[in-house]
Amino acid sequence: MTTTITLLRHGRTPWHEGNRYTGSSDIGIDEVGRAQAETLAAWAKDEPPDALYASDLLRSQQTAAAVAAVTGLAVHTDPRLRELDFGHAEGRTLAELRATDPDAAAAFVRDPVTHHLPGGEHPEAAADRAEQALREIAARHPDQQVLVVCHNTLMRLVVCRLTGIPLRSYRTVLRGLDPTATTQLSFDAASGVVTLDHYNQAPRR
Repeated sequence: MTTTITLLRHGRTPWHEGNRYTGSSDIGIDEVGRAQAETLAAWAKDEPPDALYASDLLRSQQTAAAVAAVTGLAVHTDPRLRELDFGHAEGRTLAELRATDPDAAAAFVRDPVTHHLPGGEHPEAAADRAEQALREIAARHPDQQVLVVCHNTLMRLVVCRLTGIPLRSYRTVLRGLDPTATTQLSFDAASGVVTLDHYNQAPRR
């Protein structure tokens, strides 16, 4: 049996302008994000999943709520799906970090795992919790289709972890995800193997 999990990035927030690190900051989606969530909901209504999960952060909850409203699904909240805490970079851009701490910024760009953002969560720990959450979801929903609303960096890390891409390459091998874009993974129950079906795809009706 194979469980299909479609990871969805939440809708746009005010901090997307300038690409500010949002991380654990509980920022809601903006007007554009709400329109994106409605488009996502229309797509989900055409092909309704069997279950719906989201991180506990507001932007994910708001995006998932739009899907829940048209599918009748309950939103199962799992804090293990939340974005990394980016520490001193929260609310700032990489350019701003370079201006105040150029050595830390250069080390992060060189290896964002060994030299993760100062004061933030270690990416290995984030990949661990996300993998655990997704494997538990897959086991809970054998042979079903599940939507999971979560976050850009967390999604890239867990895709790397599940498909064998080195974590340190998450910023170079995998491009940043667009708001409400979908990334689909198939979990084979017998072997435990996970296949990446598609990445960063816009939902289409």
